[in-house]
Amino acid sequence: MSLEQIWIAGSWQAEPAPLGELQSHDPRTGAALEPRFPISGEATMRTALRAGRAAAEELRAVAPERIAAFLERCASNIEADRDALVDCAHQETGLPKEPRLRNVELPRTTDQLRQAAAAARSRSFVDAQIDTKLSLRSMRGPLGGPVAVFGPNNFPFAFNAVMGGDFAAALAAGNPVIAKAHPGHLATTRRLAQAAAEAVSALELPAATVQLLYGLPSELGLALVGQPELGATAFTGSRRGGLALKAAADRAGRPIYLEMSAINPVFLLPGALSERPSAIAKELAGSCTMGTGQFCTKPGLSVLLAGSAAEAFSAELVTLLAAAPLGTLLSGSGAEQIEASLALWTRHGARVLRGGKPAGAPGFGFESTLCSVSGKQFLEHPEALQTEAFGPVHLLVLADSPAEMEAIASQVEGSLTGCIYSHTQGEDDALYERIAGRLRARVGRLLNDKMPTGVAVSAAMNHGGPYPATGHPGFTSVGMPSSIARFTALHSYDQVREHRLPPELRDSNPSKLWRRIDGEWTQRQL
Repeated sequence: MSLEQIWIAGSWQAEPAPLGELQSHDPRTGAALEPRFPISGEATMRTALRAGRAAAEELRAVAPERIAAFLERCASNIEADRDALVDCAHQETGLPKEPRLRNVELPRTTDQLRQAAAAARSRSFVDAQIDTKLSLRSMRGPLGGPVAVFGPNNFPFAFNAVMGGDFAAALAAGNPVIAKAHPGHLATTRRLAQAAAEAVSALELPAATVQLLYGLPSELGLALVGQPELGATAFTGSRRGGLALKAAADRAGRPIYLEMSAINPVFLLPGALSERPSAIAKELAGSCTMGTGQFCTKPGLSVLLAGSAAEAFSAELVTLLAAAPLGTLLSGSGAEQIEASLALWTRHGARVLRGGKPAGAPGFGFESTLCSVSGKQFLEHPEALQTEAFGPVHLLVLADSPAEMEAIASQVEGSLTGCIYSHTQGEDDALYERIAGRLRARVGRLLNDKMPTGVAVSAAMNHGGPYPATGHPGFTSVGMPSSIARFTALHSYDQVREHRLPPELRDSNPSKLWRRIDGEWTQRQL
């Protein structure tokens, strides 16, 4: 059987010199799925880079309205192919068709494409600044090269390298995309690329506005992110993979934006635990097992005071996790990675209270697992005990005093989220302030009395955080127009004549774009 075609420079074509092949697997059975996809070599990578760089130059002359229309057509094409896309993603990931894929993730994907289109049309991300006295003007514009997008395995639509959030943000800013498919859902990505290809053609965008490679050898993936033709790279996935790409990009001085693993700590303050322990236990168990624990915002550890309340809470959590349905892991290596994390935890003092073993053969699965460790042991080995276990696994950290809870908060590594549950009538307020003060600088999103697993596509959302959760704390991978800023360059104009300025910076600009003129935000014309 022949290999599937790649999408390069506006045409579907056979990989001229495949270095191997890839297949996705049905995680419920472990069986390899047809079709087979090529691993591309250096010649194809360089062809894609040259075509992407040319497309970046051409896109400079494309009106924002046309880019917005492209993104909206992408959303409509996805909706038109909804049934086939859901079936394909379900087979490749084991994620339930309903409500997860059809009713939650697919609508989220089309919504963020349309939000990106609105931002492209309104120019809300350009941050136009005008200093009339000095005749200086600046705004955010495209990077001048394609954006390479590496998608993860756990969101086959919303974070896919084609049609996902990074794709939408990069295109909204006026950059072409070179998508590198995740091997966990190759056929789904191809189908999304076919929908994007139709939109490229219909809107008459440059041929290489979007390109798709299914696989590259690891050394070529590292080489790709350092190429001078590239504008930037966006990566969502494991810390190991992300840090390797970051090192390669940093060596070459190329921008890279990473969303990696996170432990997402939850602090359960004494008043909250005495007030509503069962309700919190149910929320925590549900959050830990949602999507079989394969969300980057899954709570990885909870911190609470040792004692009878903690013992009762732990026992209730064990019961809830034992009753949870066995879920499906996304890949065959998932159980091995969880076992490695658990082995590291137990070597540094953690005890397994429940679960701890692979399950679900012949498919991919792991028992819902709860571990515990003392606050003293955590403070002695904070790095090892914050190793992510990407699955239905949670670690309870039992502090012996409020002061030790504060000390633990000070040792939390950079994370996407941090949650604090406190007494509804204010009994925990003093301790809350001390914990929150330590946690605030260590997490991108601080939550109160709410688990972190929901990530709304909102302009106010931060799906980011300090290293090592991401590569830079100043950016988010979710939320328009904020996420678009990653894929822009700051363009300044000094004494440039009016007719040579971008429309957003001209005195005669008739739009209602918000601009900062001599320090004042206004929609008025000069």
